[in-house]
Amino acid sequence: MDVEYNITYITLSGYVEMNKYRYLYFSFMFTVYILIIASNATIVYLIWIHKDLHEPMYIFIAALLFNCALYSTTVYPKLLIDFLSEKQTISYSACLFQFFTFYSVGGSEFLLLAAMAYDRYVSICKPLRYPTIMRKNTVSILLVVSWFVPACHIAVQVILSSQAKLCSLSLKGIFCNNSIYTLLCERSRALTIFGVISLFDFVILPMFFTVFTYMRIFIISHRSSKEFRRKAFETCLPHLLVLIGFTLFSAYDVIIARVESNFPKTARLIMTLQIVLYHPSFNPFIYGLKMKGISKHLKRLFCSSKN
Repeated sequence: MDVEYNITYITLSGYVEMNKYRYLYFSFMFTVYILIIASNATIVYLIWIHKDLHEPMYIFIAALLFNCALYSTTVYPKLLIDFLSEKQTISYSACLFQFFTFYSVGGSEFLLLAAMAYDRYVSICKPLRYPTIMRKNTVSILLVVSWFVPACHIAVQVILSSQAKLCSLSLKGIFCNNSIYTLLCERSRALTIFGVISLFDFVILPMFFTVFTYMRIFIISHRSSKEFRRKAFETCLPHLLVLIGFTLFSAYDVIIARVESNFPKTARLIMTLQIVLYHPSFNPFIYGLKMKGISKHLKRLFCSSKN
């Protein structure tokens, strides 16, 4: 007995001048994707093989950079396929899966940054208690929570979205982000409420916790010696740069998904690409250049490869 399955396909209508620039798009994005994977993987590898980097701070950095590679992989492969395809389409189930992975990994970013802020607070403000507080079990629990909590939240939103009726099959974007809600005939109250809860739980709350923690660090370090202030600033600055950058791009992602059709299509495409271009590209350079422990091993790696 043959069973027929009805598959709903969504058209990704956010691309511009595909016939004219498809190979330029592909070449540029493929190069960026390789650089993202290579740069993030290099630092993760250095932290993995060097025992002097087996400390909570560097473990969290490795987790964050691994997260960046995952974050890029949720979007780039499909983008590259679409650049070479005549039609840019995706099944609704695949679209929901991309939405799930994109926001699960994105939510993990904020929780990892919050865990890193807590680690820096204990290290700088409570150095004598640091070994007893930041044990291997504590680090493992923080990592599991950072990846598990967003996945559970987003899974509920995906299930609710899969049960909703579609009134449009054209998505004003190049991948499945928040704009998938514009496809629904009606956004249920449960979906709206749970979306707000998710936004609060793994974006707003971790962000405020992180900012508050660094404020506490700077207040305490301000009362201390100049050398103490310098060390605190050196270790906290990279985390703050990453937090500010990712917060701005996340806020933009929420806003752009709700901008109506009068927004120029080319501008929408360029601005949407910023979400997946800058953050995963800059993170390895921020940590590679600003963190002395990592930069030391990077220099040795490149010097040995030259010799």
